[in-house]
Amino acid sequence: MTARDPLRDPWRPAMREALARAAAATATGDVPVGALVLGPGGPDGEILGTGHNEREATGDPTAHAEVLALRAAARRLGAWRLTDCTLVVTLEPCTMCAGAAVLARVDRVVYGAVDTKAGAAGSLWDVLRDRRLNHRPEVIGSVLAEDCGRALTDFFRAR
Repeated sequence: MTARDPLRDPWRPAMREALARAAAATATGDVPVGALVLGPGGPDGEILGTGHNEREATGDPTAHAEVLALRAAARRLGAWRLTDCTLVVTLEPCTMCAGAAVLARVDRVVYGAVDTKAGAAGSLWDVLRDRRLNHRPEVIGSVLAEDCGRALTDFFRAR
């Protein structure tokens, strides 16, 4: 992970946008995870695609926020390679989503809350930095981690 001052973190506005997307998931009983793909320009890049969990809403086990955001960005660009793009997500990606980020060739993955039960960006597994793979995006973790974690805790507490 990249060391940074959490109060001056340039990724905070993008993570706030991802948190807003996560809130939409709760309306359908989905776990509040939100994601977006930013184009070139780092934290100031244009939003190319967004998503929030829709597994309950659609009955699709692959309808994770990250996958939906990557699909939307690829449609928008007309290409599956999302080089120079950043995936921002409120929860550390699972193995499926980390694999999708690698396959999409995103340059960086920025996440909020750590997922010690299913995280694949360094917690349980480290798919994103696995040297055996042909692409390894930069990983920036724990951006607005408390806010992202609170959204999940509040959701599960209410259930």
